[in-house]
Amino acid sequence: MGHAKSARADGIPADGEAAARDVGQMYGGGAVDALPARGQLGARLQTAVADGHVRLVTSFRTASVRRSHAGVSVTSVDDVVLGPFDEVIAATGFRPDLTLTHELRLDLDPAVESPRMLAPLIDPNVHSCGTVPPHGVEELSHPESGFYTVGMKSYGRAPTFLMLTGYEQVRSVVAALVGDLEAARRVELTLPETGVCSSTAGSQCSTETAGAASCCGGQPVVVGAALSAPRRR
Repeated sequence: MGHAKSARADGIPADGEAAARDVGQMYGGGAVDALPARGQLGARLQTAVADGHVRLVTSFRTASVRRSHAGVSVTSVDDVVLGPFDEVIAATGFRPDLTLTHELRLDLDPAVESPRMLAPLIDPNVHSCGTVPPHGVEELSHPESGFYTVGMKSYGRAPTFLMLTGYEQVRSVVAALVGDLEAARRVELTLPETGVCSSTAGSQCSTETAGAASCCGGQPVVVGAALSAPRRR
């Protein structure tokens, strides 16, 4: 699919219109999702919840985790106990492991932990996966000559990555490495204006707007941009 679904189980109101809207975002764009596999996955998840095969719990703030012979149980601050489970997966976000790069001269954004020039283009507080502008070798450059990180790892902690964006990163960087600076400068990318990149309230990606001129509907937009060549050091 090229993009992971994200869901917030903490802090969603237990009832009301806002809760329904926030939980609904978790299922993606459905039949009108420009990434069909992601839409199908969301639809299957929604069906599983509706049929009772999956229990959806919101507003659960974990206070403790306990293991017993029966499995793992979690208790909320309100003393609500869930479990026991065979396994608990904590989807609490991610960040890059920069251990291998400690000896290199990197220029990373302190918040997003991506290359500094890339950070404002992928900031999840501003962008969804479909609104990240085209970018390539220049935005991925560091003071360390010839060192680039491409793909999901280049985004640091930002969840707004799409495989299409990563493919274009690779093409641009490889063109620069082989000396084809004209091709490295040229970035052409078709972005599907759809999908769920976060489940926070007020997100651009809401199933309520499917079919409208939003990130969950409409036709893909072809974007072109000219980038500067990598700096010679």
